[in-house]
Amino acid sequence: MCRSIKTLRPPAQPEEATEEEIRAAALQYVRKVSGFRAPAARNREVFDRAVEAVAGATAELLDHLEVRGAPARRAS
Repeated sequence: MCRSIKTLRPPAQPEEATEEEIRAAALQYVRKVSGFRAPAARNREVFDRAVEAVAGATAELLDHLEVRGAPARRAS
């Protein structure tokens, strides 16, 4: 897809990605997929919903990844 998308968490070192980083990555993804840097007014709502959905899925993924050699994370 795009080689310039920023990695939020290096595989060898579990780090907490901030909500801001997750949202920025989601926005970058939606922009890439939609082909629009900024949507027209008529597409703003669906564009924003897509960013929120991708950000939510990203946060869930990062929260549940198991990294070899890292201490187990407890559910919060």
